[in-house]
Amino acid sequence: MEKIIKIPCGEIKGTDCRLDGVIAFKGIRYATAGRWEYPTQVTEWEGIYDATSYGNCCYQPRSFYNEEENLKKIFYHNEFRKGESYNYSEDCLFLNVWVPEDATPQSKLPVIVYIHGGGYTGGCGHEKHFDDPIWPTRGVIAVTINYRLGPLGFFCLPELTEEAGHCGNYGLFDQLVAIKWVRDNVAAFGGDKDRITIMGQSAGAMSVQQLCTSPLTDGMFCGAVMSSGCGMGSMLMSTPEKVYPFWSEVMKRLGCLNLEQLRKIPPERLFAEWQKAKGEVKGGVMSTCPVKDGCFVVEGSLPKQMPYIIGSNSHDMAPTILYSLGKKWGKGSLDKRYIYHFDRMLPGDKNGAWHSADLWYWFGTLPRCWRPMEQKDYDLSSRMTTYLCNFAKNGDPNGENQPEWTTQKESKKVMCFGEERTGMRNPSVARLVGIMLTNKSVGE
Repeated sequence: MEKIIKIPCGEIKGTDCRLDGVIAFKGIRYATAGRWEYPTQVTEWEGIYDATSYGNCCYQPRSFYNEEENLKKIFYHNEFRKGESYNYSEDCLFLNVWVPEDATPQSKLPVIVYIHGGGYTGGCGHEKHFDDPIWPTRGVIAVTINYRLGPLGFFCLPELTEEAGHCGNYGLFDQLVAIKWVRDNVAAFGGDKDRITIMGQSAGAMSVQQLCTSPLTDGMFCGAVMSSGCGMGSMLMSTPEKVYPFWSEVMKRLGCLNLEQLRKIPPERLFAEWQKAKGEVKGGVMSTCPVKDGCFVVEGSLPKQMPYIIGSNSHDMAPTILYSLGKKWGKGSLDKRYIYHFDRMLPGDKNGAWHSADLWYWFGTLPRCWRPMEQKDYDLSSRMTTYLCNFAKNGDPNGENQPEWTTQKESKKVMCFGEERTGMRNPSVARLVGIMLTNKSVGE
């Protein structure tokens, strides 16, 4: 089944998906941008836009090798991408929208805009666990986005600052423009532009944190969800001036004397020299992150007053640190912080509740997973997606037939999802310490 609707940009054609009663609009170009240029929002197109297949992903390290031969990354390949194919390009500013097929401009449904993780260097908005979120069957429009990654998304040079007044954070600005595009067009899909929740995991959660503290995003969304990354954003952040030397070295290794030459370098060469420099040049590991540019990221900016869901997993990367940072972020300044802890030991192996494991459950995409999921997994996912969709609708995850989820202002306990019955309690910090000291995180 295909469906054509009219939105402010023009006519657009979507298609059915795995979920009954849901229409998917895939690969919508929300912005354009040249290399190391800030994005320009798409506001119109000619003819009927064909949104029946996914758009390009941003170039990333895995674009240039066979993932199945890289044993260091094989876990996440097998989990989220095995059997799938992806197209990679610098022309990658696309988003995807899933809506109930009976939604109309009068429906005014809440919206969740999801920002993928991947260390700011990998990922896209249509890997297996994101493909066909269950949320529209619960009355919530789903949006996933692509944005620029690695050296394409976070390059910093004095010449770029001279050119635009600031530099870096191109990937964050992509996210910002994607949200603006959603606000400008979502009513035609049946959504409410004033009921947008942003959500992300890992680097996606760190991105959400920056969006929630940026002066450029006031009034653009009404709630946020951060999984396994809240509080990390400021820890990994530097200034453009501190990363200039690293990127200047990359430029030197590429044999470029100016921006014009640098912008013509093939992406495979750019990524190859960037990766070599990361391991050989001081500060390389921290180079491909957001920077305090004084525009998007401003020193001392406080989180916006709105409801938040924040959490992490028991077998996360540094689980005690992520759990502690999530509990502390916004403490004393935010009234509505709903904290969770996920510890379901996923069936199929002995890796536990690893970094990203909860995404299958939040998106309700367990049928796409290779693991021998049990009824308890489907029940847990149903409970988690119900909380999430309630939160998107009301700024409060609570509802009928659900254990009460209290804010941190009301109780210091957190909502625990996993092995025991869903409910409010405190996970064992000693257990988390033991896991951190003895368990090797997947993907390392």
